Amino acid sequence: MNKPLADITVIDLTHMLSGPYCGMILADLGAETIKVEPLQGEGTRKLLASDPDNSLDGMGAYFITLNRNKKSVCIDLKSEEGLQVFYKLVEKADVVINNFGAGVPSRLKIDYEHLSKVNPAIITCSITGFGNDGPKYKRPAFDQVAQATGGGMSITGTDPEHPVRAGIPIGDLGGGMFAVMGIQAAIIERAKSGIGQDVDISMLDCQISLLNYMATMYFLSGKDPFPIGNSHFVHVPYNTFKTADGFVVIAVITDNFWQNLKGVVNIPSLDLPEFDTQPGRWAKKDFIDETLNTVLQTKPSAYWIEKLEAARIPCAPVNTFSQALSDEQVLHRNMVVELSSGDGNKTKGPGNPIKLSRSNEEAFNPAPKLGEHTYHILKSVAGLSDEAITTLINDKVVG
Repeated sequence: MNKPLADITVIDLTHMLSGPYCGMILADLGAETIKVEPLQGEGTRKLLASDPDNSLDGMGAYFITLNRNKKSVCIDLKSEEGLQVFYKLVEKADVVINNFGAGVPSRLKIDYEHLSKVNPAIITCSITGFGNDGPKYKRPAFDQVAQATGGGMSITGTDPEHPVRAGIPIGDLGGGMFAVMGIQAAIIERAKSGIGQDVDISMLDCQISLLNYMATMYFLSGKDPFPIGNSHFVHVPYNTFKTADGFVVIAVITDNFWQNLKGVVNIPSLDLPEFDTQPGRWAKKDFIDETLNTVLQTKPSAYWIEKLEAARIPCAPVNTFSQALSDEQVLHRNMVVELSSGDGNKTKGPGNPIKLSRSNEEAFNPAPKLGEHTYHILKSVAGLSDEAITTLINDKVVG
């Protein structure tokens, strides 16, 4: 297998979105990712599973996407026998990921303190709402809680009276992405030290990091920013504009772009000397936006995109999912891939955005059925005998 993480074994204890997304990326990159589930399966298996529009062969969109390239093993971690079986897997693993509530891994004896005694080289990663310490770390959290607490919602939308969450669940997905970075950093460090460590990912921390330069602006000015829709706090025009059949984004960030835009739209009222520099345009921001909106509505998006691109003006259509997922650049980059339920029926989903020049093999195996790989993994990884595995199955320790 020509994938960069092909020699890494990951135990995935996750559920819902942030943790499974982390595990999905690692699995896409080649890690043998063993999804350890309770005997009844993790809860995400049931999400949309009976929805005729969003399921395939009894498997919902969440599970099909987030658990591709993984293997499923069922173990009752709450039983002492099950815990010992789990420890057998940990002995041979490189990474254990969970996104349980803060304190749960310690209670289940699957945190770094316990697992490092089983395997000193093990790397553990916990993705939680608020981290593993601090005055309020035990609060429950999901995507919108992280978005709200992290400040991002206060600048999303059109006005301060109506905060809006990001349409993409960036609270959960951000946690998963930073977890991948932290795990890979720990793997690199382990190559030098020979020992593992814990990766503590807080969804709130991730949201604060994503505030980036806007946080620095706040500390410099002492002023809370507020939502300004799709416009910009410096550049004009920089906004979403209505066309005859949809919307386009135009981003004029230099005076040269403005000169080029004037040639495309040919609006006499905008061809004024005071608009040739940013301060003059900023002073008449609303007028410029309204005037452009009026003219751009006379032609369809494709017409304007062709003209704007020819003039080298940053622009884009505001694509629907159907348009984005059929875009020629997206398809060229293999960002729409075939997914399967495992029963021969197929659908499509997003590909892997990490493209490597040499070890870039891409393959997307079906999300596993519940316990599909229990027997194989317990024998090949944990080293248990056929008889021992059969006994564990009969005693409902594994499934």
